[in-house]
Amino acid sequence: MASLQLLWFKRDLRIRDHLPLLLGSKAGTVLPIYVFEPSLWSSPEYDVSHFEFVRQSLVELDQNLRRLGGRLAIRIGELPDVFIRISESTPIDSILSHEETGTWLTYERDQRVARWARTCGIPWKEYPQNGVVRRLKSRDGWAASWARRMSERQAECPDHVTVPEGFDWGSVPSIDHVVPNGGTALGDIQRGGESAATTTLESFLADRGGDYRGSMSSPITAESSCSRLSPYLAWGNLSIKQVQQATARQLGNLTCDFGNADASQGRSKIRSLKSFMSRLSWHCHFIQKLESEPEIEFQNLCRLYDGLREDEFNNERFEAWKRGTTGFPMIDACMRYLHHHRWINFRMRAMLMSFAAYHLWLHWREPSIFLARQFLDFEPGIHFSQCQMQSGVTGINTIRIYSPSKQLLDQDPTGEFVRRWVPELEHVPLAYLAEPHRMSIGDQLRYRCRIGVDYPCPIVDDKTAVRYAKERIYAIRQTDEAKDAAAKVFLKHGSRKRQFRDPLPGSSTGKPKSVRKPAVKRRKDNNDKQPRLPGMEDF
Repeated sequence: MASLQLLWFKRDLRIRDHLPLLLGSKAGTVLPIYVFEPSLWSSPEYDVSHFEFVRQSLVELDQNLRRLGGRLAIRIGELPDVFIRISESTPIDSILSHEETGTWLTYERDQRVARWARTCGIPWKEYPQNGVVRRLKSRDGWAASWARRMSERQAECPDHVTVPEGFDWGSVPSIDHVVPNGGTALGDIQRGGESAATTTLESFLADRGGDYRGSMSSPITAESSCSRLSPYLAWGNLSIKQVQQATARQLGNLTCDFGNADASQGRSKIRSLKSFMSRLSWHCHFIQKLESEPEIEFQNLCRLYDGLREDEFNNERFEAWKRGTTGFPMIDACMRYLHHHRWINFRMRAMLMSFAAYHLWLHWREPSIFLARQFLDFEPGIHFSQCQMQSGVTGINTIRIYSPSKQLLDQDPTGEFVRRWVPELEHVPLAYLAEPHRMSIGDQLRYRCRIGVDYPCPIVDDKTAVRYAKERIYAIRQTDEAKDAAAKVFLKHGSRKRQFRDPLPGSSTGKPKSVRKPAVKRRKDNNDKQPRLPGMEDF
């Protein structure tokens, strides 16, 4: 069998805007392959829902490759062992793939593959597929680099793919073949694949995203008004460049057609799509943090906060939070919704994580792993950075402690969402819905919801828990040592755009400085302020 190029698919399950596929098809015979790695799929971040989404994506990817004359090889095993077995019967000229910013497991896996390839003299050519810069020396100029990459021409879909003859291609396995007792996917989750991704993008730009800016915060309206593209970006059914360029085209069309449309409606759509576009750059901004410092999957971005919560972890509170039985209706409704859909909107994700970190005083690591399993769109680079951000241990971000009762009043003003997902509260009137434990015994009987029997008592006292959290976090945050540590974190990971908004404390100018200590000003009330950053993986 003639030598070939190994085309390694990872989180890039598509044929469009796929540069390694295009280059491989032009150079000669190529072997497209996806490897199910048991060590990865049995790790605590992954769930059967992720597996099902990937399985669906691979079935379609294979179909698309067949239309081009190719096929997709499927293997189960660890790497580089799978590649070694292939090389024993088929000489490998080179390996082609996209760069991946994944978990520590994939980071170590890539190092093993790289060592084996070097030993064998096999070139491994990796290509960027987003705005993340490998071996970045400085954050200065990162935004301009991102913009340049997003403006580059997309890789064309090849006309033909030549694959080796007589190869054992394998087939997409069930999860039990990869992870024993892997389970069965439950709930109403999005379907994987390039066609579903394209349809979702088109419907958002043409219609659903018209009120994205005004509807993204409520779990009721966000389900349809958010782009719902995050799982397709996380698993590579679409590239970020495809989404950015399609959005830019739609914005251009809206601007041209503005005179023919209703003025207020046209302005709303333009504002919404501009807001969405800004989150596309933030998407890569957060992934860059993990690329530059892989250890933040496990350790605080600002190490001064080490030991803050670790010794006080309360497992009973953690289990109640995971089940959606905390006695805080908005928290419980969001968690149960998440269990069913494996998705929830940005603001509610931030609230769930904030509640775990501040009200329950849980270290971010265990809640982040649980949420990773729940989020179909689990994107490691965004996920771990955001979980730390919502827990107040980055040193450079505003402390935001969400009030669950206020979020219910603001985002579910009729109680529709809470009553649907917490049916124990179905008959509780709106006046008590945010805090049902305040009902009298008579009202509990009248509304068929006995607190502590039908629905749990709050597992913590709201005011006491928040006061304790603020005292602990600000005791560190307001020190000079914390400000110095924050300056170092900012230098490595901070968005340089902020330099023009937040001058140094005591400075009379907003001019950028080479090293700047972010202000650690304690607001009188910063709870529930609308964050300017994207929440978790979601768009």
